[in-house]
Amino acid sequence: MNKNKKIIVALVVIGIIFGGYYFLKSSKKKVKQININEKPQLESAKPVNNGHVSPLSGLACADWNRRPIAVMQPSDLSARPDAGLSSADMVFEMPVVTASITRLMAVYVCGNPTDLGSMRSARHDYIALAKGLDAIFVHWGGSHYALDKLKEGVIDDMNCNNDGGRSAQKYCYRKSLAVLAKDRAFPKVRLKGDDTGYAKFSRLLEGAKAFKYNMIDKFSGYPHQEEAPLNQRPKGGTLSVNFAKPYNVKYTYDKKSNSYLRTWGGVIDTDRDNKKQLAPKNVVVMFAKSAQMIKGIQYNNVQLGDPWYDTSDSGSAHYYINGKTYTGTWKKDKSRLDSKLYFYDDAGQQFKFVPGQIWVEILEPGQGLHWTVQN
Repeated sequence: MNKNKKIIVALVVIGIIFGGYYFLKSSKKKVKQININEKPQLESAKPVNNGHVSPLSGLACADWNRRPIAVMQPSDLSARPDAGLSSADMVFEMPVVTASITRLMAVYVCGNPTDLGSMRSARHDYIALAKGLDAIFVHWGGSHYALDKLKEGVIDDMNCNNDGGRSAQKYCYRKSLAVLAKDRAFPKVRLKGDDTGYAKFSRLLEGAKAFKYNMIDKFSGYPHQEEAPLNQRPKGGTLSVNFAKPYNVKYTYDKKSNSYLRTWGGVIDTDRDNKKQLAPKNVVVMFAKSAQMIKGIQYNNVQLGDPWYDTSDSGSAHYYINGKTYTGTWKKDKSRLDSKLYFYDDAGQQFKFVPGQIWVEILEPGQGLHWTVQN
């Protein structure tokens, strides 16, 4: 091979090397831009909303920077309707038995209900969610999986049952079965002692201050957008969230109020505290795997990104606002208990809610989700 040919071959080789390097570098950049499942940035203390508004609902109120209070509440037919849920800034609903019984955690910042209840035992999945919101966690007892963690002091908590965590018995009370027998959603279902645990919200605030818990919110919040004008909203729509019956939920979109009227187990879902029908402005449906902790034992684990039992910390999400549906993903960094639960749109940006209550439904893969819009 003569000198000129050697030079040409060398130049070709160099070109191939640099071309391959450039291609790989460009590919990595593209992957990074669209990879919404990468570890989130450390949570910033800077609020994502402007003004004196709740970091969860985006609504203005006097208590906008009060630390969230997260309260465990039941889905049992005998306990319905629950008290206080219409005042919550955010509500989480998910199974505590795989493909069966659900439970709720209502989170309060701006809302000040009179009564809360009935109240239920803690599960470890909810502890991780509450910690990510910088909330004070309120419960009536708990599974041993949850109580073991609460005894370690992983979160500021108030336990009305005094069997693990910070005892708050004197700030809670029992309602009589005779009182609870009134205004029941399912009057033929037998009332149980578990249904009698309640608390005055004002007393829980007193207890949190007595425990010397910080009462100033440090959670940056979720971003919001303006509501769609009336003429840009559809006439109506129906969202079916098919938990196992009787835990199945249906939302009927109301154009005028731009909210989703909630039906639970085929019955209009009202708040025992004020008799209002529950009607969140935003509904989120997350998909996450669920499995029993030990075969034959009721307690299960939902793969939501807790650092104790989870191997997965992300999944698909559907959003319902302004009478329309959007898709995206959710993410909670399982390496940090206090990591924020992020909601992303299809472009990888944090999803923007409309001001008002956010209701988060957590379905298992394979459970039905159906949305029908009326234009």
